[in-house]
Amino acid sequence: MKSPDRAEHVGSLLRPAELLEARTAGADPQRLREIEDSAILDALEKQAAAGLDRITDGEFRRGSWLTDMADAVEGFVRDRVVLDWKGPGGGPEVSSANAVGAKLRKRHHLTAHEVPFLLRASKRPFKVTLPAPSNFVVCSYRPGLTEKAYSTRAELLQDLTAILRDEVRWLVSQGVTYIQFDAPYYTHYLDPQHRAQIEAEGRDPDQELAEGIAGDNAALADVPRDQVTVAAHICRGNSRSRWFTEGGYDVIAERLFGSLDVDRFLLEFDDERSGGFEPLRWVPAGKTVVLGLVTTKDAQLESQDDLRRRIDQAARYVPVERLALSPQCGFASVAAGNLLSMDEQWRKLELVADTARKVWGTA
Repeated sequence: MKSPDRAEHVGSLLRPAELLEARTAGADPQRLREIEDSAILDALEKQAAAGLDRITDGEFRRGSWLTDMADAVEGFVRDRVVLDWKGPGGGPEVSSANAVGAKLRKRHHLTAHEVPFLLRASKRPFKVTLPAPSNFVVCSYRPGLTEKAYSTRAELLQDLTAILRDEVRWLVSQGVTYIQFDAPYYTHYLDPQHRAQIEAEGRDPDQELAEGIAGDNAALADVPRDQVTVAAHICRGNSRSRWFTEGGYDVIAERLFGSLDVDRFLLEFDDERSGGFEPLRWVPAGKTVVLGLVTTKDAQLESQDDLRRRIDQAARYVPVERLALSPQCGFASVAAGNLLSMDEQWRKLELVADTARKVWGTA
């Protein structure tokens, strides 16, 4: 059944200090699990109290939004990469990363440590987030290293797709009714600087975009669409209130919105780096756009009047009955979290739910 949700959030929430400290200190696994369980129960209650239609476990058991892939799959090796972050404390930064260094083989389900607890504990509809297979073609393919196992990015994508397709099948078998692919690396194909870099390496960004969409679609091919909602979240990077790519959706909108086979698009529109709403004209009938108008990057609480005006502006391109509202991204895509307080986070989520109630009458 397609989700009618009007108020949701992307996935991650700020981790409680006790959880961060326990993980940093290398707490006993059993004790760490107890702390995680307690933190998740509290987060579930707070999300329900805020009035959200769809909740998550905050990704509290993860190191970051995508690290479960390398944890669950053999073939990734530790690597270092220089990332040019924009925003608070931005600039080139050497970061640890996971690169593909051997043939990939799935050891266990990515979300096996998350889903059973959510099924038991959540009294409200929830979603499970997964990194889309297309991400790793961009972020984990290293020439000179990955080529030993996969001669091309397209060859790597085939194995990534099979791994995520198996995960999606398992989630469906467990009774999960909302699956979200997080796919921020699609915005590499709209950012002028990153497109130029791809072309300088002799690659075709439009071809890679098309291949990525095809791979992500194949991973979702077995979902019973009358029972399960599938969504894609597409942003421009999110780490400690910084971002990685810039530009409107215009360059990729026709192909992405027209070809990616999901029910809901969660899209970043919290400031000028995301461009205008005009690209939404390419969203096909029957699909929902979740407008990411509330920023997780800073503590300033948005004006509800401004949010409602922006929803009206977006409704020029997608009918208001096919719109919904959320923050633009998670609050803690990496465990350290963005630069705002826990209270500020909850005020923003309450604003999302209250605005949705006033616009659509439900939340």
